[in-house]
Amino acid sequence: MRAMIYRPRQRQVTSAGWNMAREERQIAVNKKARHDYFIDEVFEAGLALTGTEVKSLRERGCNLRESYAYVKRGEVFIHGMHISPYSHGNRFNVDPDRDRKLLLHKQEIRYLIGKTRERGNTLVPMRLYFNRDNRVKIEIGLARGKKQYDKRATIAERDQNRDMQRALRDRQKDG
Repeated sequence: MRAMIYRPRQRQVTSAGWNMAREERQIAVNKKARHDYFIDEVFEAGLALTGTEVKSLRERGCNLRESYAYVKRGEVFIHGMHISPYSHGNRFNVDPDRDRKLLLHKQEIRYLIGKTRERGNTLVPMRLYFNRDNRVKIEIGLARGKKQYDKRATIAERDQNRDMQRALRDRQKDG
């Protein structure tokens, strides 16, 4: 009689499979940031959140408008970011508008302290997303404020590029 070799059954991999490579899932984008500021550099940071806040973010309950980050006692916090209370959270829900701690490396924090002390620089949240490991990440931009004429110039440049693309597309259709 032949000896039986135990081989565990292979799991079938589906699109919602357990070992598929995940993609980044966007939660919220601050579209006004690029309109109101010149973005010099972008940093990726983690967020210190509670469980119900993460569950609420999975339901896309977040708003980045009018929010900004600041450095206090060697730590970076985000102010004004609204995370809606989780629908099934009951007493575990926290204040939706509380300041939340950003998780950055010490060298990055020191760099940001130096840059934000310069006149006109501020930290603006750009987008909030789940990374490949299902961790909540935020992109913050080191930004300088735009003047009104800068905003108009940006809009005019965007319109000009759009018209040029449209003309090229029409030319290729006809030719």
